[in-house]
Amino acid sequence: MIKTILKPFAKFFELQARTHYRVERHSMALTFGIILAAGVGGFVEIAPLFTIDDTVEIDPDMRLYTPLEQAGRDIYIREGCYACHSQMIRTLRDEVERYGPYSLAVESQYDHPMLWGSKRTGPDLARVGEKYSDDWQVRHLVDPRALVPESIMPHYAFLLDAQLETDSLPDRLWALRMVGVPYTDDMIENAAGDAVGQARPDSDRVNGVVERYGQQTAVRTFDGRSDMVTEMDALVAYLQILGRLTDLPQQIQPQPEE
Repeated sequence: MIKTILKPFAKFFELQARTHYRVERHSMALTFGIILAAGVGGFVEIAPLFTIDDTVEIDPDMRLYTPLEQAGRDIYIREGCYACHSQMIRTLRDEVERYGPYSLAVESQYDHPMLWGSKRTGPDLARVGEKYSDDWQVRHLVDPRALVPESIMPHYAFLLDAQLETDSLPDRLWALRMVGVPYTDDMIENAAGDAVGQARPDSDRVNGVVERYGQQTAVRTFDGRSDMVTEMDALVAYLQILGRLTDLPQQIQPQPEE
């Protein structure tokens, strides 16, 4: 039956086989074919960049990651969290009902690299910010199965005892400014102090953090330890800001029907 169905296409397949064989025997023809295929693929990838200004929404109130949150993002990448968690809510109804408003381009315009992801061994984290308490996040990172028995996530208890390295934060913010993130000279100069100040609400650096990053900046002891700023502080601070850098998705998207 299959032969009967394919019989009308026999001549086409035979022509294709002969042509392919001839091309493989002639290096110039093969080279031209490779260049043509790469050119088409490159155009498909590059062409959308010419309309990027029309694609990315504009939000003048879009805030930046604080140094502490950016340090947490770097730890998130270092520990490979992006391999199991996406940060991209698609426009499908079931995703919107589960996770919240679908992701907008403006939300990741300052993400370098972007962490949209392509696999969900664990849930999407695009809107996990403030969904759970700091204490829940810390306990979940220390022992995931204590809160979610079926979880296969590794534990990160060591982050509680790892002091956060802040000396390199000014250079990291400067590098991000070079690729378009609008950090000011003042933000870069005070990055190390601001990272400590955000995690120490009783310090004299709090006012500077709020002045540079806004009144909505979360200033608190994220991991419950008051003796030092840890990598756990940074990671939890980052998780708690996900989905909260802008209110635009909630403003422009209709709420799902009950």
